[in-house]
Amino acid sequence: MTPLQEVGTITTHTETAASAPRPAAVPQVLEPQDLKALIEQSLGDDQADGVTVIDLAGKTTFADYMIVASGRNTRHIGAMAAKLAEKLKQAGLRRVEMEGLEQADWVLVDAGDVIVHLFKPEVRTFYNIEKMWGLELPTPSDTARLSA
Repeated sequence: MTPLQEVGTITTHTETAASAPRPAAVPQVLEPQDLKALIEQSLGDDQADGVTVIDLAGKTTFADYMIVASGRNTRHIGAMAAKLAEKLKQAGLRRVEMEGLEQADWVLVDAGDVIVHLFKPEVRTFYNIEKMWGLELPTPSDTARLSA
């Protein structure tokens, strides 16, 4: 039997949990009804007026729901849109597209399976997009805060 020779030294490297690299966060996939609920909650928290949910399932392929709501003025609409986009990103949506934020009299928020329209009251009345989908505008009792 031949004696063992030391060839080299073995160096080990251990990392603490805090210093170990973490895998990239996997985006959370929200079901359309969960996404709708998140948006409704956000709009409710931000005191949106006349929130109307339109079920588009079976009517179109671009979204499962459309949510239409009003804000009291352009600042209110812009703030609601910005907060909604932030909440959607925190929930794991990678791409949240917005149009109309510069003027904020009509802001469209594209959250994939749910499309959100935020209007100034007079712009909402003028375009009346609910009617296009077979619904009527909310009654004045639904929009009591609009004149406040």
